[in-house]
Amino acid sequence: MSYAEGAASVSRGERQPVIALIGPTAVGKTALSLDIAERLNARGLPPAEFISVDSRQVYRYMDVGTDKVSAAVRREIPHHLIDIADPDEPFSASAFVEAAARAVRRVAARDRVPVFVGGTPFYYNALFHASMNASLPHDPEVRRRYEELAALEGAQALHKRLAVLDPVTAERLHPNDVRRVSRALEIWELTGTPPSRLYAEGEKLDFGLDVLYIALTRPRAELFQRIAVRLEDEFASGFPEEVSWLIEHGFDERFPPMQGLGYRELAAWRRGRIGLDEALEASVARTRAFCRRQMTWFSKFEPALWYDISVSTGPRLVEEVVDAALSHLEGGARAAGCAGWREAAVS
Repeated sequence: MSYAEGAASVSRGERQPVIALIGPTAVGKTALSLDIAERLNARGLPPAEFISVDSRQVYRYMDVGTDKVSAAVRREIPHHLIDIADPDEPFSASAFVEAAARAVRRVAARDRVPVFVGGTPFYYNALFHASMNASLPHDPEVRRRYEELAALEGAQALHKRLAVLDPVTAERLHPNDVRRVSRALEIWELTGTPPSRLYAEGEKLDFGLDVLYIALTRPRAELFQRIAVRLEDEFASGFPEEVSWLIEHGFDERFPPMQGLGYRELAAWRRGRIGLDEALEASVARTRAFCRRQMTWFSKFEPALWYDISVSTGPRLVEEVVDAALSHLEGGARAAGCAGWREAAVS
């Protein structure tokens, strides 16, 4: 049975198997995904197409700081859900879920293999797991920043800010309820969507997908070093100029994408509030903190096959991942010892 025929079977009540390549930022997901695509072609199998699961790569003009694959690579291997919105456009988790489901159907209809690749746990949760409400993201640093703003400018000022962004939620919350107002602003910043709209969407739609996670990890010290090197390269390769261009064209800090890793710090540099070295140092620190949270979130994802790619590398790793993916995609039983892989990876 072709993959397209397998996708069609979903309408008959069966679940369509899909693969997702997950892991923290800078672990090496993109490089491995391209190796997997090359190996599928070498085996004469249906080619892969990738569906990005990255809350920042959906935005146009944000290229260097989001580490998008090059246009040349995208011409060779189609990538979906990249450059589909402007930075001033709201793009919610529900919009991602609907776009991802459409992409799976289109890819499968052409008898290609859709592979999810990315590091935004909230998007994965919204598509495959908990209700939209239960999977709303948390970031203590963001919430603390709003609470500090309330202490500096007053609770009323914080509530007025929420009223501009989400009048429905603001009307429901007392102006002096700093904790809940800060939480609402935290959700808005992390998702780009008013909390009232997210809560109204309620339970996620079930698109009949049966996911197997291929999860990548490295020792924390190695990950942290890779984060620093990546950001140093980005800062030297046009990231500051990219942020300057965005601000000059009106895509400024009012919009959630510009609160992203590195973008907020470089916006502060562009405004003359900090130096470039300070922006780099702060970006590295915040990205490392995000990496820790990613590992906490991803450690709960199941079913997952975990690979420490500081140990397993090269062709052997690619072959193992391709074999596991094919076993799942062909509708066979889940790989035996899946839980053992996970326990070995996180121990």
